[in-house]
Amino acid sequence: MTQAEQTLEAVWDLVSAGGAPFRGQVISGVRTTGIYCRPGCPGRPKRENVTFLPSVRAAREAGFRACKRCRPDEFEERSEVTDSVYTTVPSPIGELLLVGDGEVLRGLYMQDAPRPMAVSPEWRRDDDAFPEARRELREYFAGERTEFEVAVEMDGTAFQRTVWNALRAIPYGETRSYGELARGIGNPAAVRAVGLANGRNPIAVIVPCHRVIGADGSLTGFGGGLERKRTLLDLERGPRLAV
Repeated sequence: MTQAEQTLEAVWDLVSAGGAPFRGQVISGVRTTGIYCRPGCPGRPKRENVTFLPSVRAAREAGFRACKRCRPDEFEERSEVTDSVYTTVPSPIGELLLVGDGEVLRGLYMQDAPRPMAVSPEWRRDDDAFPEARRELREYFAGERTEFEVAVEMDGTAFQRTVWNALRAIPYGETRSYGELARGIGNPAAVRAVGLANGRNPIAVIVPCHRVIGADGSLTGFGGGLERKRTLLDLERGPRLAV
């Protein structure tokens, strides 16, 4: 798969999950129906039928009409007040991309991972943004912090947010299996759905999806790659890493 194809697939995963960094900035045009949808539309079109557009206006100009289920026109009006900014920081697991409003974090992505996040041309770079997040990440990787306090906003379905909140409740230095996580949210039959929500976590490290492992103790299912997952778990269990 080429880098461009990997980037599109990463965008597709996050748009399908209602990824917060795409508020009002990526619209899905469905060629088979002629409609356009906002991120996270419950209609769930097939990937091969979707084209990505930068705005509602672009979708209209391309001949698409608004979806009646997700109402992207109303979504765009609410999104106009959101000025997405980003910065990048180095870490022992490679470059990290931080996205949000400059204080509240809506996305944290591992850019050296197999599927890096594409930086939208609509985002504004500000290397002074997210001072609390940058400080807490430095402390975490230095082995000086076991809990994150920075403000985050996770945009997803009610089920996804339930899973992501359960991830934040896993103590530093501990792990849970997908089955244990499903039972912990009161839905023991939802192991597969928990795994999918875990994989769509928009805020890596701070929302510790790396603490979820296979039932047999194996390291599985981590978008950043198993080596990064092992690095994070080793950091939380043992010697400190130099930043």
